[in-house]
Amino acid sequence: MDAATLEALAAFPDRLEAHYAAIPDGFQLWTPPSWETCPSEHYSALEQLCHVRDIETDGYHVRFVRVLREDHPYLPGVDGDRLRVERAYAEAFAPDVLKAFRFAREETLELLGTVSPEQMERTAEFEDYGRVTFRALIHYLCSHDQQHLAGLQWLTAKALSN
Repeated sequence: MDAATLEALAAFPDRLEAHYAAIPDGFQLWTPPSWETCPSEHYSALEQLCHVRDIETDGYHVRFVRVLREDHPYLPGVDGDRLRVERAYAEAFAPDVLKAFRFAREETLELLGTVSPEQMERTAEFEDYGRVTFRALIHYLCSHDQQHLAGLQWLTAKALSN
């Protein structure tokens, strides 16, 4: 796996926390009147944290294990909107969410450190993406991280303009 992607995955918990901290006081649950041009899911800043945590555990942890254990499994998407409601994202405590995410990301990195070059080429069918390799899933996770950093920056800009 390329070093830049692994470094980005390892650095993401700190970056996520810093980007969340940049949200102006009182705007952690705020949502703009329009989501036009938003680069991430249409969630408040706090809900973005919860979403990232749950995609790590319910999405990528499950996907990685299945690709390693099964022959070309089908990997369904995760219904983030359903989880947002069921898990009451708006009632979450940000420090707890960030702590849980850090732990989940550490588990991800530990798993990735055990994957052989041959396993990196194992394949799956990923809903909405088609055929993917294990290596490609790692890049999709990194892309998802970046999407949510951009979403938090977008929310910060909107809040500061409000």
